[in-house]
Amino acid sequence: MGPSRAADRIGASVTEPVSPLPPESASPAPSPVPAAPPAVAAAPLLPARWVVTGAAVLAAAAAAAGVLAWNTQQRVKSLETELVKRQQDAGAEAAEARVAARAAQDVARDAAAKLAVLEARVAESTIQRSQFEELIQSLARSRDENVLADVENSIRVAMQQTAITGSAEPLVVTLKQADERLARYKEPRLERVRRALAQDLDRTRAAGVADLALLAIRLDEAIRAVDELPLLASIEKRRGTAARPAAAAAPSSAASSAGVDDASVPWSERWKTVAAAIWQEVRSLVRVTRIEHPEAMLVAPEQAWFLRENLKLRLLNARLALLSRQFDTAQSDLRDALASLDRYFDPQSRRVASAIELVRQVQSQARVATVPRPDATLAAIATVSAGR
Repeated sequence: MGPSRAADRIGASVTEPVSPLPPESASPAPSPVPAAPPAVAAAPLLPARWVVTGAAVLAAAAAAAGVLAWNTQQRVKSLETELVKRQQDAGAEAAEARVAARAAQDVARDAAAKLAVLEARVAESTIQRSQFEELIQSLARSRDENVLADVENSIRVAMQQTAITGSAEPLVVTLKQADERLARYKEPRLERVRRALAQDLDRTRAAGVADLALLAIRLDEAIRAVDELPLLASIEKRRGTAARPAAAAAPSSAASSAGVDDASVPWSERWKTVAAAIWQEVRSLVRVTRIEHPEAMLVAPEQAWFLRENLKLRLLNARLALLSRQFDTAQSDLRDALASLDRYFDPQSRRVASAIELVRQVQSQARVATVPRPDATLAAIATVSAGR
Protein backbone atom coordinates (compact mmCIF):
# COMPACT_ATOMS: atom_id res chain seq x y z
CA MET A 1 0.00 0.00 0.00
CA GLY A 2 2.79 2.46 0.72
CA PRO A 3 4.47 2.32 -2.72
CA SER A 4 1.13 3.05 -4.60
CA ARG A 5 0.50 6.17 -2.48
CA ALA A 6 4.01 7.42 -3.19
CA ALA A 7 3.48 6.91 -6.94
CA ASP A 8 0.20 8.89 -6.81
CA ARG A 9 1.95 11.71 -5.02
CA ILE A 10 4.73 11.78 -7.63
CA GLY A 11 2.24 11.74 -10.50
CA ALA A 12 0.37 14.64 -8.96
CA SER A 13 3.55 16.64 -8.56
CA VAL A 14 4.49 15.98 -12.19
CA THR A 15 1.12 16.97 -13.67
CA GLU A 16 0.74 20.11 -11.65
CA PRO A 17 3.17 22.37 -13.64
CA VAL A 18 1.57 21.63 -16.95
CA SER A 19 -1.92 22.54 -15.84
CA PRO A 20 -3.38 25.75 -17.48
CA LEU A 21 -3.28 28.95 -15.57
CA PRO A 22 -6.44 30.02 -13.85
CA PRO A 23 -8.65 32.49 -15.61
CA GLU A 24 -8.32 35.10 -12.90
CA SER A 25 -4.64 35.49 -13.64
CA ALA A 26 -5.16 36.10 -17.36
CA SER A 27 -4.38 39.66 -18.41
CA PRO A 28 -5.87 41.45 -21.37
CA ALA A 29 -4.17 40.83 -24.65
CA PRO A 30 -1.19 43.06 -25.05
CA SER A 31 -0.18 44.79 -28.01
CA PRO A 32 1.72 42.87 -30.53
CA VAL A 33 5.27 42.48 -29.63
CA PRO A 34 7.88 41.35 -31.93
CA ALA A 35 8.72 37.67 -31.71
CA ALA A 36 11.57 36.66 -29.52
CA PRO A 37 14.38 34.53 -30.64
CA PRO A 38 13.85 30.67 -30.57
CA ALA A 39 16.42 30.07 -27.91
CA VAL A 40 14.60 32.21 -25.41
CA ALA A 41 11.28 30.33 -25.96
CA ALA A 42 12.73 26.76 -25.35
CA ALA A 43 14.28 27.46 -21.95
CA PRO A 44 11.16 27.02 -19.75
CA LEU A 45 10.47 23.46 -21.12
CA LEU A 46 13.75 21.83 -19.82
CA PRO A 47 12.72 21.36 -16.15
CA ALA A 48 9.52 19.62 -17.13
CA ARG A 49 11.48 16.85 -18.81
CA TRP A 50 13.53 16.33 -15.83
CA VAL A 51 10.44 16.17 -13.78
CA VAL A 52 8.94 13.57 -16.11
CA THR A 53 12.14 11.55 -16.05
CA GLY A 54 12.29 11.72 -12.31
CA ALA A 55 8.66 10.74 -12.15
CA ALA A 56 9.36 7.77 -14.38
CA VAL A 57 12.30 6.81 -12.28
CA LEU A 58 10.24 7.22 -9.19
CA ALA A 59 7.47 5.17 -10.73
CA ALA A 60 9.93 2.43 -11.64
CA ALA A 61 11.38 2.57 -8.18
CA ALA A 62 7.90 2.45 -6.75
CA ALA A 63 7.06 -0.51 -8.96
CA ALA A 64 10.26 -2.25 -7.91
CA ALA A 65 9.50 -1.42 -4.29
CA GLY A 66 6.01 -2.80 -4.75
CA VAL A 67 7.35 -5.97 -6.32
CA LEU A 68 9.89 -6.26 -3.52
CA ALA A 69 7.22 -5.62 -0.97
CA TRP A 70 5.02 -8.22 -2.57
CA ASN A 71 7.86 -10.73 -2.59
CA THR A 72 8.61 -9.83 0.98
CA GLN A 73 4.97 -10.26 1.90
CA GLN A 74 4.91 -13.65 0.18
CA ARG A 75 8.01 -14.65 2.02
CA VAL A 76 6.52 -13.42 5.27
CA LYS A 77 3.38 -15.38 4.53
CA SER A 78 5.41 -18.49 3.74
CA LEU A 79 7.45 -17.91 6.89
CA GLU A 80 4.26 -17.44 8.88
CA THR A 81 2.92 -20.64 7.37
CA GLU A 82 6.15 -22.43 8.12
CA LEU A 83 6.17 -21.02 11.63
CA VAL A 84 2.61 -22.09 12.17
CA LYS A 85 3.42 -25.54 10.85
CA ARG A 86 6.49 -25.76 12.97
CA GLN A 87 4.56 -24.46 15.93
CA GLN A 88 1.96 -27.13 15.35
CA ASP A 89 4.70 -29.75 14.98
CA ALA A 90 6.40 -28.41 18.11
CA GLY A 91 3.09 -28.56 19.97
CA ALA A 92 2.59 -32.14 18.83
CA GLU A 93 6.13 -33.00 19.78
CA ALA A 94 5.65 -31.24 23.10
CA ALA A 95 2.50 -33.25 23.67
CA GLU A 96 4.36 -36.40 22.74
CA ALA A 97 7.21 -35.28 24.97
CA ARG A 98 4.80 -34.71 27.83
CA VAL A 99 3.32 -38.16 27.26
CA ALA A 100 6.80 -39.65 27.08
CA ALA A 101 7.79 -37.69 30.18
CA ARG A 102 4.75 -39.02 32.01
CA ALA A 103 5.62 -42.53 30.84
CA ALA A 104 9.25 -41.98 31.86
CA GLN A 105 8.08 -40.70 35.22
CA ASP A 106 5.95 -43.79 35.63
CA VAL A 107 8.83 -46.01 34.59
CA ALA A 108 11.19 -44.12 36.90
CA ARG A 109 8.67 -44.41 39.70
CA ASP A 110 8.38 -48.17 39.08
CA ALA A 111 12.15 -48.46 38.81
CA ALA A 112 12.55 -46.52 42.06
CA ALA A 113 10.05 -48.82 43.73
CA LYS A 114 11.82 -51.90 42.37
CA LEU A 115 15.17 -50.43 43.38
CA ALA A 116 13.87 -49.81 46.87
CA VAL A 117 12.65 -53.42 47.02
CA LEU A 118 16.02 -54.64 45.72
CA GLU A 119 17.89 -52.48 48.21
CA ALA A 120 15.72 -53.85 50.98
CA ARG A 121 16.42 -57.40 49.81
CA VAL A 122 20.14 -56.65 49.45
CA ALA A 123 20.18 -55.19 52.94
CA GLU A 124 18.30 -58.22 54.22
CA SER A 125 20.69 -60.60 52.41
CA THR A 126 23.66 -58.63 53.78
CA ILE A 127 22.29 -58.96 57.29
CA GLN A 128 21.66 -62.66 56.76
CA ARG A 129 25.15 -63.10 55.34
CA SER A 130 26.73 -61.32 58.28
CA GLN A 131 24.67 -63.44 60.65
CA PHE A 132 25.67 -66.58 58.74
CA GLU A 133 29.34 -65.60 58.87
CA GLU A 134 29.06 -64.90 62.57
CA LEU A 135 27.37 -68.27 63.01
CA ILE A 136 30.12 -70.02 61.06
CA GLN A 137 32.79 -68.18 63.03
CA SER A 138 31.07 -69.02 66.29
CA LEU A 139 30.81 -72.67 65.23
CA ALA A 140 34.45 -72.74 64.19
CA ARG A 141 35.43 -70.92 67.36
CA SER A 142 33.38 -73.29 69.49
CA ARG A 143 34.89 -76.28 67.65
CA ASP A 144 38.42 -74.98 68.23
CA GLU A 145 37.57 -74.20 71.83
CA ASN A 146 36.19 -77.72 72.32
CA VAL A 147 39.29 -79.23 70.76
CA LEU A 148 41.57 -77.10 72.92
CA ALA A 149 39.52 -77.96 76.00
CA ASP A 150 39.80 -81.69 75.22
CA VAL A 151 43.55 -81.38 74.63
CA GLU A 152 44.03 -79.48 77.88
CA ASN A 153 41.99 -82.04 79.86
CA SER A 154 43.90 -84.95 78.35
CA ILE A 155 47.22 -83.27 79.16
CA ARG A 156 46.18 -82.69 82.77
CA VAL A 157 45.06 -86.32 83.12
CA ALA A 158 48.40 -87.44 81.66
CA MET A 159 50.21 -85.23 84.16
CA GLN A 160 48.32 -86.93 86.98
CA GLN A 161 49.18 -90.36 85.61
CA THR A 162 52.82 -89.35 85.30
CA ALA A 163 52.84 -88.08 88.88
CA ILE A 164 51.30 -91.35 90.12
CA THR A 165 53.35 -93.79 88.07
CA GLY A 166 56.54 -91.75 87.90
CA SER A 167 56.82 -92.52 84.18
CA ALA A 168 56.88 -89.94 81.43
CA GLU A 169 55.32 -92.31 78.91
CA PRO A 170 51.67 -91.26 79.52
CA LEU A 171 52.58 -87.60 79.02
CA VAL A 172 54.62 -88.35 75.88
CA VAL A 173 51.78 -90.38 74.34
CA THR A 174 49.22 -87.69 75.19
CA LEU A 175 51.34 -84.92 73.67
CA LYS A 176 51.79 -86.96 70.48
CA GLN A 177 48.06 -87.61 70.18
CA ALA A 178 47.26 -83.93 70.79
CA ASP A 179 49.70 -82.87 68.06
CA GLU A 180 48.21 -85.34 65.57
CA ARG A 181 44.69 -84.20 66.43
CA LEU A 182 45.49 -80.51 65.94
CA ALA A 183 47.30 -81.27 62.67
CA ARG A 184 44.04 -82.59 61.16
CA TYR A 185 42.25 -79.24 61.57
CA LYS A 186 44.88 -77.11 59.75
CA GLU A 187 43.90 -73.91 61.52
CA PRO A 188 46.47 -71.06 61.55
CA ARG A 189 45.48 -70.05 65.06
CA LEU A 190 46.34 -73.56 66.32
CA GLU A 191 49.92 -73.49 65.00
CA ARG A 192 51.07 -71.74 68.16
CA VAL A 193 49.71 -74.60 70.26
CA ARG A 194 51.42 -77.15 68.00
CA ARG A 195 54.78 -75.39 68.38
CA ALA A 196 54.35 -75.43 72.16
CA LEU A 197 53.44 -79.14 72.02
CA ALA A 198 56.62 -79.90 70.06
CA GLN A 199 58.76 -78.02 72.62
CA ASP A 200 57.16 -79.80 75.61
CA LEU A 201 57.45 -83.17 73.85
CA ASP A 202 61.18 -82.68 73.29
CA ARG A 203 61.68 -81.59 76.90
CA THR A 204 59.73 -84.59 78.21
CA ARG A 205 61.69 -87.05 76.08
CA ALA A 206 64.99 -85.53 77.15
CA ALA A 207 64.10 -85.76 80.84
CA GLY A 208 65.14 -89.44 81.10
CA VAL A 209 62.58 -90.39 83.74
CA ALA A 210 62.66 -93.97 84.92
CA ASP A 211 59.80 -96.19 83.85
CA LEU A 212 58.55 -97.47 87.20
CA ALA A 213 56.24 -99.99 85.60
CA LEU A 214 59.15 -101.61 83.77
CA LEU A 215 61.27 -101.60 86.92
CA ALA A 216 58.44 -103.24 88.84
CA ILE A 217 58.19 -105.95 86.18
CA ARG A 218 61.93 -106.64 86.45
CA LEU A 219 61.67 -106.92 90.23
CA ASP A 220 58.77 -109.36 89.84
CA GLU A 221 60.93 -111.53 87.56
CA ALA A 222 63.73 -111.46 90.12
CA ILE A 223 61.30 -112.38 92.92
CA ARG A 224 59.94 -115.35 90.93
CA ALA A 225 63.47 -116.58 90.25
CA VAL A 226 64.54 -116.53 93.93
CA ASP A 227 63.12 -120.00 94.66
CA GLU A 228 65.22 -121.54 91.86
CA LEU A 229 68.51 -119.84 92.68
CA PRO A 230 71.16 -122.31 93.91
CA LEU A 231 72.83 -121.63 97.27
CA LEU A 232 76.51 -122.13 97.87
CA ALA A 233 75.90 -124.90 100.45
CA SER A 234 73.43 -126.80 98.33
CA ILE A 235 75.55 -126.51 95.21
CA GLU A 236 78.52 -128.14 96.99
CA LYS A 237 76.38 -131.05 98.10
CA ARG A 238 74.98 -131.52 94.62
CA ARG A 239 78.45 -131.40 93.13
CA GLY A 240 79.67 -134.04 95.63
CA THR A 241 76.74 -136.35 95.03
CA ALA A 242 77.10 -135.94 91.29
CA ALA A 243 80.83 -136.73 91.45
CA ARG A 244 80.30 -139.93 93.46
CA PRO A 245 77.94 -141.58 90.98
CA ALA A 246 80.28 -140.62 88.17
CA ALA A 247 83.23 -142.16 90.03
CA ALA A 248 81.21 -145.23 90.85
CA ALA A 249 80.10 -145.59 87.30
CA ALA A 250 83.67 -145.38 86.04
CA PRO A 251 84.94 -148.59 87.74
CA SER A 252 81.83 -150.46 86.78
CA SER A 253 82.23 -149.42 83.20
CA ALA A 254 85.90 -150.27 83.39
CA ALA A 255 85.10 -153.63 84.92
CA SER A 256 82.45 -154.35 82.36
CA SER A 257 84.79 -153.40 79.60
CA ALA A 258 87.48 -155.46 81.24
CA GLY A 259 85.11 -158.41 81.44
CA VAL A 260 84.09 -158.03 77.88
CA ASP A 261 87.48 -157.39 76.35
CA ASP A 262 89.60 -159.29 78.85
CA ALA A 263 91.41 -161.17 76.24
CA SER A 264 92.06 -158.31 73.86
CA VAL A 265 93.10 -155.56 76.38
CA PRO A 266 96.65 -155.83 77.71
CA TRP A 267 97.35 -155.80 81.45
CA SER A 268 99.06 -152.41 81.31
CA GLU A 269 95.97 -150.74 79.96
CA ARG A 270 93.80 -152.45 82.54
CA TRP A 271 95.94 -151.22 85.39
CA LYS A 272 95.89 -147.65 83.98
CA THR A 273 92.07 -147.69 83.85
CA VAL A 274 91.78 -149.02 87.38
CA ALA A 275 94.28 -146.47 88.66
CA ALA A 276 92.37 -143.61 87.04
CA ALA A 277 89.11 -144.75 88.62
CA ILE A 278 90.76 -144.97 92.03
CA TRP A 279 92.29 -141.50 91.64
CA GLN A 280 88.90 -140.03 90.65
CA GLU A 281 87.36 -141.55 93.75
CA VAL A 282 90.05 -140.05 95.93
CA ARG A 283 89.59 -136.62 94.40
CA SER A 284 85.86 -136.74 95.05
CA LEU A 285 86.46 -137.49 98.70
CA VAL A 286 88.64 -134.41 99.26
CA ARG A 287 87.84 -130.97 97.73
CA VAL A 288 89.60 -127.67 98.44
CA THR A 289 87.42 -124.58 97.79
CA ARG A 290 88.07 -120.93 98.63
CA ILE A 291 85.05 -119.35 100.26
CA GLU A 292 84.83 -115.59 100.65
CA HIS A 293 82.01 -115.81 103.17
CA PRO A 294 82.27 -118.84 105.42
CA GLU A 295 78.82 -118.22 106.87
CA ALA A 296 77.33 -119.06 103.48
CA MET A 297 78.54 -122.65 103.82
CA LEU A 298 77.20 -122.82 107.35
CA VAL A 299 73.57 -122.17 106.35
CA ALA A 300 71.49 -125.06 107.54
CA PRO A 301 68.94 -126.63 105.18
CA GLU A 302 66.07 -125.42 107.35
CA GLN A 303 67.49 -121.85 107.23
CA ALA A 304 67.65 -121.76 103.42
CA TRP A 305 63.88 -121.22 103.24
CA PHE A 306 64.10 -118.20 105.58
CA LEU A 307 67.01 -116.84 103.52
CA ARG A 308 65.00 -117.01 100.29
CA GLU A 309 61.93 -115.48 101.92
CA ASN A 310 64.01 -112.68 103.41
CA LEU A 311 65.41 -111.95 99.93
CA LYS A 312 61.87 -111.89 98.50
CA LEU A 313 60.77 -109.47 101.18
CA ARG A 314 63.68 -107.18 100.39
CA LEU A 315 62.77 -107.15 96.72
CA LEU A 316 59.07 -106.61 97.50
CA ASN A 317 59.91 -103.69 99.78
CA ALA A 318 62.04 -102.19 97.02
CA ARG A 319 59.14 -102.62 94.56
CA LEU A 320 56.69 -100.88 96.90
CA ALA A 321 59.18 -98.09 97.54
CA LEU A 322 59.57 -97.55 93.78
CA LEU A 323 55.82 -97.38 93.26
CA SER A 324 55.49 -94.91 96.12
CA ARG A 325 58.43 -92.93 94.69
CA GLN A 326 60.58 -93.45 97.79
CA PHE A 327 63.81 -93.93 95.90
CA ASP A 328 66.12 -93.82 98.98
CA THR A 329 64.30 -96.71 100.63
CA ALA A 330 64.26 -98.61 97.35
CA GLN A 331 68.03 -98.13 96.92
CA SER A 332 68.67 -99.41 100.47
CA ASP A 333 66.57 -102.53 99.92
CA LEU A 334 68.18 -103.19 96.56
CA ARG A 335 71.68 -102.92 98.09
CA ASP A 336 70.75 -105.44 100.77
CA ALA A 337 69.26 -107.77 98.13
CA LEU A 338 72.44 -107.58 96.04
CA ALA A 339 74.54 -108.27 99.12
CA SER A 340 72.47 -111.39 99.90
CA LEU A 341 72.75 -112.64 96.32
CA ASP A 342 76.52 -112.15 96.28
CA ARG A 343 77.03 -113.77 99.70
CA TYR A 344 74.71 -116.79 99.85
CA PHE A 345 74.11 -117.77 96.23
CA ASP A 346 76.38 -119.31 93.63
CA PRO A 347 77.72 -116.51 91.39
CA GLN A 348 78.69 -119.03 88.67
CA SER A 349 75.09 -120.00 88.06
CA ARG A 350 73.36 -118.38 85.10
CA ARG A 351 70.15 -117.90 87.06
CA VAL A 352 71.97 -116.11 89.85
CA ALA A 353 73.84 -113.92 87.36
CA SER A 354 70.57 -113.05 85.60
CA ALA A 355 68.88 -112.14 88.90
CA ILE A 356 71.86 -110.00 89.95
CA GLU A 357 71.77 -108.22 86.55
CA LEU A 358 68.03 -107.48 86.92
CA VAL A 359 68.49 -106.05 90.41
CA ARG A 360 71.44 -103.93 89.29
CA GLN A 361 69.47 -102.54 86.34
CA VAL A 362 66.64 -101.55 88.67
CA GLN A 363 69.15 -100.01 91.08
CA SER A 364 70.79 -97.93 88.32
CA GLN A 365 67.46 -96.64 86.99
CA ALA A 366 65.69 -96.07 90.29
CA ARG A 367 66.60 -92.44 90.84
CA VAL A 368 64.79 -89.21 91.48
CA ALA A 369 63.87 -87.46 88.23
CA THR A 370 61.22 -84.81 87.78
CA VAL A 371 58.99 -84.94 84.73
CA PRO A 372 58.83 -81.45 83.18
CA ARG A 373 55.41 -79.85 83.15
CA PRO A 374 53.96 -78.88 79.76
CA ASP A 375 53.58 -75.25 80.84
CA ALA A 376 54.24 -73.89 77.32
CA THR A 377 51.37 -75.94 75.88
CA LEU A 378 48.96 -74.93 78.64
CA ALA A 379 49.89 -71.25 78.22
CA ALA A 380 49.42 -71.43 74.44
CA ILE A 381 46.02 -73.08 74.88
CA ALA A 382 44.93 -70.39 77.34
CA THR A 383 46.10 -67.64 74.95
CA VAL A 384 44.28 -69.09 71.92
CA SER A 385 41.12 -69.72 73.93
CA ALA A 386 41.13 -66.11 75.12
CA GLY A 387 41.35 -64.94 71.49
CA ARG A 388 44.52 -62.89 71.90
